[in-house]
Amino acid sequence: MGSTLKGIFSVGFGYSMLRVTTPILFAALGAVVSEKAGAVNIGLEGLMLISGVTGVIVSAWTQSAWLGLLAGLVLAVLFALFMGYFHIKLGTDMVLAGIAMNVIASGGTVFALFVASGDRGISSSLASKVLPTVELPLINKIPVIGPILSGHNVLTYFALLAVVGVWYFLYRTPLGLRLRAVGESPDSADSVGISVSKMRFLALGISGFLAGFGGCHLSMGYVSWFSRDMTAGRGFIGLAASALGGVHPIGTAIASLFFGFADALSNYMQSLSIPSEFVQMIPYLATVAALGVFARRQMSRERKGKKQAGREVA
Repeated sequence: MGSTLKGIFSVGFGYSMLRVTTPILFAALGAVVSEKAGAVNIGLEGLMLISGVTGVIVSAWTQSAWLGLLAGLVLAVLFALFMGYFHIKLGTDMVLAGIAMNVIASGGTVFALFVASGDRGISSSLASKVLPTVELPLINKIPVIGPILSGHNVLTYFALLAVVGVWYFLYRTPLGLRLRAVGESPDSADSVGISVSKMRFLALGISGFLAGFGGCHLSMGYVSWFSRDMTAGRGFIGLAASALGGVHPIGTAIASLFFGFADALSNYMQSLSIPSEFVQMIPYLATVAALGVFARRQMSRERKGKKQAGREVA
């Protein structure tokens, strides 16, 4: 038990936690933006897969990790807007559109990989590139903290900056105000000349953009290859982190760190004599437990609100 705790509170574990939090945080921030506009993006998982396989294929063809990243982002945004077209213009239920996107991406990415390389399920024959790591000056010299914070993939730092960027966009810009107004009351927003459909397209495009970063981090930062369904539920965990964080960028970042801790813990426990089936369950058990706590908290608030409303009426 003592050795396990020592491993968990080690520098290596802290570094691993930040690394595995990155794709979850990107997906969670994408969920925040789309939910603020009243369009829950269930298709985050599929968008991450699409960007991940695109990044690997394009970086292998061009021998440029940055071009691979750009291609992955563009395709993720296009598919997010495509999904939005079915929901906003054709009236398709957003949940069903998201589920369809996830199913299409699960099989479509394997097909695309096979066409591009002849591989089935993993890009072993593709010489894909990896995005660079960054050593933070001065910070990397600080004992304990330096090795945890420095030396990560460039997208890890971009994810942390994205938390501030999304917060500023939503709460400090006129465009963010319009987007939130559409999510809170579409009819009221429409009555003052705000285009509900344009705002939701914008939100889904930004959501796809952020999910694209998460997918590219998995295939070009977390590892250097793409494999079938490699997101392993991180898109759905991102949705859970958004809900647990109160659909707010700061709260969502904290919730993402919690899920990153659970993911890092499962990776660490694989080195111990613990059944692998139980270890693989840990991130998802943590998700269910966190959502249970969140639901209980929401129910408690609703009861208090009803009691207070009853007293005011009386």
